[in-house]
Amino acid sequence: MWQFRKMDFKKKVLIIGGGLSGLTLAYLLQQKNRSVTLLEASARTGGRIHTVAGRLGTPMELGATWFSDAHPHLLALIGELRLQKFPQYSGGVSLFQTKSFEPPQRFWVPESEAPSYRLAGGTQALITALERQLPGEVIRLNKKVVAVAENKDGLEVTTSDGALYTADQVVSCIPPRLAGTIAFVPGIPGAVKELLPAVHTWMAGAVKVVLEYEVPFWRSKGFSGMLYSHAGILTELYDHTNFENGRFALTGFLNTGAASFSQEVREELVLEQLKGLLGNEAAHPVLYLDKVWNDELVTVGQPVIERPHQNNGHPVLDQSYLGNRFFFCGAETASAFGGYMEGAVIAARHTFRKL
Repeated sequence: MWQFRKMDFKKKVLIIGGGLSGLTLAYLLQQKNRSVTLLEASARTGGRIHTVAGRLGTPMELGATWFSDAHPHLLALIGELRLQKFPQYSGGVSLFQTKSFEPPQRFWVPESEAPSYRLAGGTQALITALERQLPGEVIRLNKKVVAVAENKDGLEVTTSDGALYTADQVVSCIPPRLAGTIAFVPGIPGAVKELLPAVHTWMAGAVKVVLEYEVPFWRSKGFSGMLYSHAGILTELYDHTNFENGRFALTGFLNTGAASFSQEVREELVLEQLKGLLGNEAAHPVLYLDKVWNDELVTVGQPVIERPHQNNGHPVLDQSYLGNRFFFCGAETASAFGGYMEGAVIAARHTFRKL
């Protein structure tokens, strides 16, 4: 019995996707001295976590941002990596714009007993901390997986540049819809093929916006920076001042129709809307950035999506394939909080136990 466990312990694992779930799984396996290779299709890790530095050094989130006490697995990982969380600022007057030709309604948000949190340095700090726990040769960037084939010794993984990797076990940590584009030899069951395009990818189609400012003018005016609108291109906005209170920004979401405009037009419309709501200072950011989450690393083809989180945590995604050597992981496979950072960590820990 001991001999079997010792041999199984040394199996090579290949992870597809360098987002939060893939990196967390690699981190957990590395702690057990497992042989791990992680292939990431893009030139960066993080997936839907994407923090960029503003011109003044503000950590500006173009992707996943918030979490709460309802996310114990994520909080445990943050604590284990010794990262610092801090509550989302909400003090002051918030705005609700129902019509473009009427003044916005003003309201106050009482201090919450269960606030939303952000990470000091941005959520990218979590990705960086996980990467630092891995040997340099584990992560391979610009390696898009196009095929997974079974042979007598295990699995062969082929990337778009023609590179070939072998492994005893392969775990897909990319959104299930993207995993559906991989060629499997032999094929995976028809029920799986039919399901993958119908699994909703959280944030797919969303448009995130960040604006960096020299000073937090909204706070000096008594505003919280929190804004909701049914009347403009900007639908949500929040204070995005950094942990040290020395760098200042606002962040939020645009309506999904904004994706059809150029970035120049989106910027013009956002600044016009903010000027009317927060004053002239809002029209002069140091930096404007936005990101439309519709590239090939998030979505593909014509999905059959009828509702948010559709088929997240589906039982089919919890099974193994190709001779019990291929597994699905990732935020959308989680049994709870599908699509969120908490779901990504839940999925990684669950897959780790299976491996």
